[in-house]
Parts: sequence; C-alpha cells; structure tokens
Amino acid sequence: MLHATKVPAAERVYREVKEQILTNAIAGGELISEGEVAAQCEVSRTPVREAFLRLEAEGWMRLYPKRGALVVPIGEREAADVVDARLLFEEHAVRAVAARESRRTGLVEQLRANLTAHRAADPADIAEFSRLDAEFHQLIVTAGDNPLLADFFRSLGERHRRMTTASVHRDHTVAGRILDDHRDLLAAIDTGDADRFATALADHLAGVHDLRGGARP
Repeated sequence: MLHATKVPAAERVYREVKEQILTNAIAGGELISEGEVAAQCEVSRTPVREAFLRLEAEGWMRLYPKRGALVVPIGEREAADVVDARLLFEEHAVRAVAARESRRTGLVEQLRANLTAHRAADPADIAEFSRLDAEFHQLIVTAGDNPLLADFFRSLGERHRRMTTASVHRDHTVAGRILDDHRDLLAAIDTGDADRFATALADHLAGVHDLRGGARP
C-alpha cells in the first residue's frame, strides 16, 4: 500500500511564503522575520531559514542578518521587460493562428470558456483571479504551436501573476479593465486581425500595469 509522502517543513514554508508574495499578501518592500513566519506556519526557525535562502536565491527576497527578509518590490525595469516578452510571444502566436481557421476556432472556444470563468470569479479571490488571467494569455501562446516559446512564456507566469495581483491591489478598477480588455483581445483573435490584437494587447498591458509612457515598442 502506498502512503503519501509528507511535505518537508522547509518546502511547505517556501510554498506558503512564495504564494503570499505572488498574491501580494506580503507586499513588495515589506520586511518579515523568521519568527513571524515560524509562528504562522507552526514550525521552528530552521525550515523558515532554509525557505528564505531559497527565496533569496530566486530573487524574491533580500536577507538582512538580525533584521529579517525584505520582499523585493517589482521594479519598473522588471515590469517593462516582462511586458516586452509578453508582447513578442503573444503577437507571434496570434499571427501564427490568424490564417488557420480551425486552430483559431479552437483557441476562441478556449478563451470564451476562460472569460466566462473569469467573469464568475470573485476579484477579491486574488489567487484565482490572477490564475485565470495568466491562463488566458498562456492559452494564446500555446495555440501558436511553438513549444519552446510556450515553455518560456510559462516560466514568466509567476512574475505575471505577481504583477497582476499588485495592480488589482493598487486600483480596484483594474479587475474590471482586465475582463473588458480580454473581451476585446478575444474579438480581435476571432476575426483573425493580428494587427488589432497587437495594438489592444499593448494598451492592455500598459494600462493594467501602469507603465509610464506605455509598453516599449
């Protein structure tokens, strides 16, 4: 008989703290201590220290001895770079499917289902709202039928989620804008208008993530 393997304490702390960072429950610029997290997760400080070291290695934290861990804020350069990558990958995918009606039809059906679920989601449930947002864009890139680009785009998913949750926290109107923009992006794909999609996507990302001067060309 197989028994479920218990998740090591350090792994559990790592996952919980990282999820709080990605959903903005712990905001960028906030200083947290090993003791606080140990109490929250009901573990000793040793697994917390291990989790913090891992999060620092991944760039989510900076550790300060005897002071705690600073959650690294999302910098303007990082946000602009992520948006640049998304513009390139998503536009490339839409141009690839624009002339292929069967593939475009399949993508439109998937995006409509995603948008229906997204509209039904509670914006206050940041984790679920941001997951559906990331899924919408991942579906587009995956439809481009380039596994290398799709995998690389997926690696941006955590940064994408964090940026979205930060934007929703910053401005309560952002959630509604995301849904409206996704409807427009879906309409552009449905008509096979890649140029319209590219323009709408640039406006969407610049507006949602409050990029000064818009997305870089």
